[in-house]
Amino acid sequence: MGDSTKSQRSSNKRRQERDPEATQKQILDAAEEEFAKCGLNGARIEAIASRAGVTSAMIHYYFQNKEGLYKTVLQRPAVEMHQMLQQLNLDQLPPEEALKTAVREAIAYEAAHPRRGMLWFQEANQNQGKYFKLGNWQETFAYLIDILERGMAEGTFRKVDPFLTSLQIAGICTFYFNAHENIKHLMPDVDRMNPETIERYTQEAINLILAGVRNQEKVGALTKCNAPS
Repeated sequence: MGDSTKSQRSSNKRRQERDPEATQKQILDAAEEEFAKCGLNGARIEAIASRAGVTSAMIHYYFQNKEGLYKTVLQRPAVEMHQMLQQLNLDQLPPEEALKTAVREAIAYEAAHPRRGMLWFQEANQNQGKYFKLGNWQETFAYLIDILERGMAEGTFRKVDPFLTSLQIAGICTFYFNAHENIKHLMPDVDRMNPETIERYTQEAINLILAGVRNQEKVGALTKCNAPS
């Protein structure tokens, strides 16, 4: 082994000892990629360690075993999404504005983490959601459900099933990224992941969702009231 390689590993080790939080993030990022590709059953600790630039022993030190690491990887998005929505103070916004904000932020989050769709697919396929349910996604969906219920209560939104509609909204926010590797072949000349295209998709998604939940009777009544005499 060359002196430069030894020096690099020594430097990595010192950095990991100084910043365990950064080391855990390196491991989780590498594990997310490996689990998205292979699922829990096919993923290898050695491959994750190599991708993260750490030893297998380091992974066991922080996460005990492959299952412990997998649980943390699946729980991380739920925690991050919950924290993001909590910081938006959606309950202080009018329902329509709150829904616009939630959709925009959800799409931006998906664009920043495009591998996670395959992570959910592998979990559903291999484990039938056994570990997914540990993420407490109910808290995340509760934000959307509350927005829809507030909108219905004040007459801004038409009567819908809040949970089913929340699932449909989530699908609009995630499918574009989850199926990107397939969708890109439909229009190969368009870069579907550049910021401008994602912004166009975001605006179209907001328009579609709002058109679907708005109370058109109230919209019509307001239009008549505001029409010039």
